[in-house]
Amino acid sequence: MFGIGMPELIIVVLFILLPFIFWFWALVDILKSEFTGSNKIIWLLIVIFIPFLGFILYFLIGRKQKIVKT
Repeated sequence: MFGIGMPELIIVVLFILLPFIFWFWALVDILKSEFTGSNKIIWLLIVIFIPFLGFILYFLIGRKQKIVKT
């Protein structure tokens, strides 16, 4: 009666699973990287407390603020 079909599965993946994967990826990337000043803590707080918008902002802006080791 309440079986999950292909359209429902696609919706679950696109709107629940995929954002969670990007959110988790952003958290791991922040924790493994070095930033100048207190940018690391700021990005962690943004991604944790504003999950959807936070990881989008991090991938657009925050990754450019990382310290590149040579």
